[in-house]
Amino acid sequence: MSESSVNQPAGGRVLPTPSPSTSTPSSADAASAGPRSSGFADLGLPKTLVKALAREGIVEPTPIQQAVLPSALAGRNVLGRARTGSGKTLSFGLPVLDQLAGGTRRPKAPRGLILVPTRELATQVQRALAPLAAPLHLRIMTVLGGTPINKQMHQLRDGVDLVVATPGRLADLVDRRACTLEHVEITVLDEADHLCDLGFFKPVDALVAMTPSTSQRLLLSATLDGDVDRLVRRHLPQHDLHEIESAQEPESRMEHHVLVTPRTEKLATASRLLADNPRTIVFARTRRGATRLARQLTTAGIEAVDLHGDLNQAKRERNLAAFSKGAADVIVATDIAARGIHVDDVKLVVHYDAPAEHKAYTHRSGRTARAGEAGTVVTMTTREDLRDVMALQAKAGVTARQHDAATAPSPLTPEALAASGTLPEPGSAGGRGGQRSGAQRSGGGQRSGGQRTGGGQRSGGQRPGGQRPGGQRSAGGQGRGAGTGGGQGRPAGQGGNRNRNRRRSGGGQARPVA
Repeated sequence: MSESSVNQPAGGRVLPTPSPSTSTPSSADAASAGPRSSGFADLGLPKTLVKALAREGIVEPTPIQQAVLPSALAGRNVLGRARTGSGKTLSFGLPVLDQLAGGTRRPKAPRGLILVPTRELATQVQRALAPLAAPLHLRIMTVLGGTPINKQMHQLRDGVDLVVATPGRLADLVDRRACTLEHVEITVLDEADHLCDLGFFKPVDALVAMTPSTSQRLLLSATLDGDVDRLVRRHLPQHDLHEIESAQEPESRMEHHVLVTPRTEKLATASRLLADNPRTIVFARTRRGATRLARQLTTAGIEAVDLHGDLNQAKRERNLAAFSKGAADVIVATDIAARGIHVDDVKLVVHYDAPAEHKAYTHRSGRTARAGEAGTVVTMTTREDLRDVMALQAKAGVTARQHDAATAPSPLTPEALAASGTLPEPGSAGGRGGQRSGAQRSGGGQRSGGQRTGGGQRSGGQRPGGQRPGGQRSAGGQGRGAGTGGGQGRPAGQGGNRNRNRRRSGGGQARPVA
């Protein structure tokens, strides 16, 4: 574990972490001891919460909990980074409950605030904390879109201690003067990178600014760059930083595969894969595509439900419950739900549509192989798009076995896939010219950073008329029709749709209605 006790952004003040020889007997000792602690009590958690955890069968803290809890319980601002599935919910939830215990409840004025990117994640956080809050007599509510706002206004008038909210609906309630954040004692930004990826930087920034500047703030994220760093500089200029490196986390048992199939056979191949692997999460690029695929799978005899932003909250919860309880074998989701699906015993994740960027690949894939369990990830693609998928996986730090659907084993189980297929040759990711990101292309020049800005134009300079210098790419495959933007052979018209999808946040979705 690499624990930098303090991060020093511009204008920040260094908060030294006492060493074991100089710290006083307090939670600071636990902070310096870090992972050597043997249980939650050793980290400074009060007995009431330790007992509540034990009743839920939780007795040993994860590395991120061991790192974050002592600092957070001591009242310090905390910035924590760890991969998905590492136990971040309790690492911030327990300090929130401890801070709020014994306080006075006020109408319209919660004392604790947890901001999350999706409705599913809000529900998951509330369910995880509710049994722990009960012995402390704390009242928790979720504030999210897709549910009656008048009911939420009534709950706030009655008084709650902790609000778990998505930014859009909370901002609406504040605008209606149904909620004030002036009395918030502790604020948490959970999955802060996903909040920013979905375009919520401005509302999150505004909401946090409404809380007292002297209140405690915790920010948990899988990455700490870009807009997340801006939030840190604005609202956590002084903080303890805890980064749990991969080598110190439980070793991942996730295996990755690429299943190459003709476009015309993609649905049939997916049906075969899912028939052999019930209890699978499938990701589609668009909301309409998720609904269509779920319907097609059900018609093929595979009970499937969809999950995306076009569904109202009751339908989303009903579909997720059907999958969680086994009434549905497959759930087809969009990227917006990637971090909100926390279901046990998911052994397979399928990227029916490859995501637009590597962070989405990582977060989608993180729905399996959680907490040290084994899991398999299969990305479906065509021969023409294979190099793009390989480049994406290379950015995500993944090497995947490749399989041709025509010769793939039967049944298509994780065990059979692990014993077949081929690994790509070293340096082959992204095609003959190496990875596309920052790599030189034979057709002329380099792509600045390999990323596009929100309008679909490349950062680092626009090209007049959207044309490439150097003409067609000599190693990028076949030519395209007008309006395309990559290196894959594709009939005219299809690529243009893909570009329009890529311009939307979340790989093909409009900004979520939270």
